[in-house]
Amino acid sequence: MFATAVLYIAKKPKPMMKPIELKTPPEQTQTITRVIFDIVKEHGPLTIADTWERLKEVGLRGLTSKRHMKIVMRWMRERQKLRLICNHVGPHKQFLYTTWFTKSNVKQARPGNDSSQPKLP
Repeated sequence: MFATAVLYIAKKPKPMMKPIELKTPPEQTQTITRVIFDIVKEHGPLTIADTWERLKEVGLRGLTSKRHMKIVMRWMRERQKLRLICNHVGPHKQFLYTTWFTKSNVKQARPGNDSSQPKLP
């Protein structure tokens, strides 16, 4: 027990993360965040990949890459415009972005209760 306490005390705490500072102009940032917010609000909880596909369909000019979109979405989480929820089913996790104002209608799919697939003999 004493060794566990010593190991616990010896651990260094995580460093505090500084706030994200976007390098785009404020007008462009506002346009990007508005489009991302509208997509997430309209199409429900979305993963990063789904959000990126929707943004490519829209053809937003200000976003340069998927990495840039992820940084903007992290900034939006800091500003509490978006929230990140975890859909945890068994050993699998799926992280979904949603707005604060919508109810999360994420269906918990159980691996054994999938009735949409026909059972083979």
